[in-house]
Amino acid sequence: MSVSPEVRPEPRNSSVQGELSGRRAVVTGGASGIGAASARALAARGASVVIADRDADGAKRLAEELGGEPWAVDLLDTAALEELSLRADILVNNAGIQVVSPIEDFSPSDFRRIQILMVEVPFLLIRAALPGMYERGFGRIINISSVHGLRASPFKSAYVTAKHGLEGLSKVTALEGGEHGVTSNCVNPGYVRTPLVEHQIADQARLHSISEDEVMTRIMLTEAAIKRLVEPVEVASVVAWLAGDDAGMVTGSSYVMDGGWSAR
Repeated sequence: MSVSPEVRPEPRNSSVQGELSGRRAVVTGGASGIGAASARALAARGASVVIADRDADGAKRLAEELGGEPWAVDLLDTAALEELSLRADILVNNAGIQVVSPIEDFSPSDFRRIQILMVEVPFLLIRAALPGMYERGFGRIINISSVHGLRASPFKSAYVTAKHGLEGLSKVTALEGGEHGVTSNCVNPGYVRTPLVEHQIADQARLHSISEDEVMTRIMLTEAAIKRLVEPVEVASVVAWLAGDDAGMVTGSSYVMDGGWSAR
C-alpha cells in the first residue's frame, strides 16, 4: 500500500484575535444561550457570523452588535433546507429543544420534532455546506451535543436519542470530510446556564415530586464533581478553539465539559 506524502497546511500568520479573519460562520440557535456566546467568540476572532434563529428580532440585534448577518429561519421547515446551498466555512449546529416526560406519556409529535430539529436539520445543513467547504479545502463542523450524547437520564428519551444520533452524524462527517480539509466534532457540556435548562426545572420538580430548589442539587448536579452549571462562554471557548487552526488535526471527537459527570 502506498502512502501519500504528508501535506501540512501553510501557517496563516494570525493572532488569536484575527485567526478567523475571512471565515464565514453560521450559528443555529444563535440569538441566545450557547449560540449567542459562540457567535460572540467567533466574531471576536475575526469571523463574519450569520445568526440563524427563529427569533428574528433577537438574531437581528445580535447580528448588528457583531457586524454580522441575521438569518430568520424556521429550521423545522425542512423542505426549505433540502435544496439549500449554504456558504459557510464554520457551521455550528446548536439549535435544540427539550421535553421532559416518561416514555409512556411522551407525545409522539414531540419526539419526532426533537429528532427533526436536532438530527435531521444538522444533517441537512452539513449537506448544504460541505460542497463549498470541499471546494475551498477548509471547513469546521461543530455540533453542540451534550453529556446526554454519551450518557442517558430518565424522562429524556427524545433528547438523549437525538444527541446520540448527532454524535454518529458528526463522526461520519469527520471520516468523509477529512481528505477535503473539513473537520467535524461535538462539544458535550453538562447542564449549561441557558433558558433551555432553566425551563426544565419546573418539569423535573413535578416528575420527581421535589421542590424546584432541590432539582439543582438532587437531579442536575448530583453526578458532577464540580457542583455548578456550565457557563455559555465556557462552551463558546471550546467552539472557537475547534474553529481555529490549532484544531486542524482534531476531528471525529467529542469534547466533554460536564464537571466530571461522565467520569463515573
